[in-house]
Amino acid sequence: MEFLTILYFVYTFVAFYFLTIYIMTYFQNRKAMYETIEPDKIRSLSMVIPCFNEAKSIGKNIEAFLNSDYNGLKKLIIVDDCSTDNSYEIIKQYAKKYSKVIALQTPKNTGNAAGAKNFGIKYVKTELIGFSDADSLPNKNAISKMVGAFNDSKVGGITSRVFVNNPKNYLSRIQAIEYKIIAFTRKLLEFLDAIYVTNGPLSLYRKKAFDQTGGFDTNNLTEDIELTWHLVEKGWQVKMSIPAIVRSYVPITIKTWFHQRIRWNVGGIQTIAKYRKQFLGTGMLGLFIMPFFALSWFLGLTGLVFLGYRIINYIMVRFLVAKYSVAAQVALISMDEFTVNPSILFIFGIVLFSLGLAYTITALTYSKESGWIIGHSIRDIFIYSFFYLLMYPPLLIVSFYKYLRGYNTW
Repeated sequence: MEFLTILYFVYTFVAFYFLTIYIMTYFQNRKAMYETIEPDKIRSLSMVIPCFNEAKSIGKNIEAFLNSDYNGLKKLIIVDDCSTDNSYEIIKQYAKKYSKVIALQTPKNTGNAAGAKNFGIKYVKTELIGFSDADSLPNKNAISKMVGAFNDSKVGGITSRVFVNNPKNYLSRIQAIEYKIIAFTRKLLEFLDAIYVTNGPLSLYRKKAFDQTGGFDTNNLTEDIELTWHLVEKGWQVKMSIPAIVRSYVPITIKTWFHQRIRWNVGGIQTIAKYRKQFLGTGMLGLFIMPFFALSWFLGLTGLVFLGYRIINYIMVRFLVAKYSVAAQVALISMDEFTVNPSILFIFGIVLFSLGLAYTITALTYSKESGWIIGHSIRDIFIYSFFYLLMYPPLLIVSFYKYLRGYNTW
């Protein structure tokens, strides 16, 4: 058996393994997907919101939190990271008008969200601490749908479900599909105690648990992933609330999208490098989360190998057939080339794709705010399934290259 055939079987096995876990977890817990835990008491909460050149959105963000129906929200600590626009002036206007709003500015630009967040946490005195991006807009009841998780003393953090707030073009509409699938998958991972990231748009933490991590790692490009792994390493559980919805803006150009995804991937590599000694060790971090990350990369890279091989092989074969057929003056195409007997590899591929498509449709169905409607056109789902996902393997290769070159640009 040739090497590529063996590799394909391994690839298929890993892909089926993940899909089987997701399917079994879904059917076992589908009735609990939208479950909300009522809080046993009102826990005090402070939100820390970093801001850099967000004059167009920071006011909307502050107003969204001021409209929250959670009575335990005591402070909105807005940290301006030395913006070059009038963001800080807007923040100070809100601070002057509302006693709940605190306007802060870092002594100098920290260069990343982690630095601004760490500056703000020094002013938090509440039982819970939360973080949000300056361009994110939480629903009025988002926090109320999350805080009940802290009834369990083992829970150190909880994250929300992110929807795209600006589906203006093809790229942002495809990302709207992607974000819903990510949220659905993350909820399934919660049932396995394997959530690997608490998102930036809206996540809450028990202050006691957060303090044990020492704050955000300013050397990591995805400080939210690193913090989550640190919490899990310390023995804390991490949850997710599907009903807690926050809307965020996404890149609408290929250039900004590419830069964002490179940062995400490099940050993920930085995180797994930092915790490499935990790989296959005790606890969910080493036994599931890190292998999950590694195998996901394996699927992406292996898929690219197969795609590249098939394309190059097809082109080379057709070129040689055409060249020698013309020289020998024989037909370029004959009926003998057509067959209705598919190989086992082809069957595996079709089954795998069909299961993946079914998973995508299920995730989109569950991600509607109400009703069992997919909410996206067949065209957009087709673009996502056939083209958008093919952009990930090359991104991963570029990310590995940039990581090895010491890339650390926010």
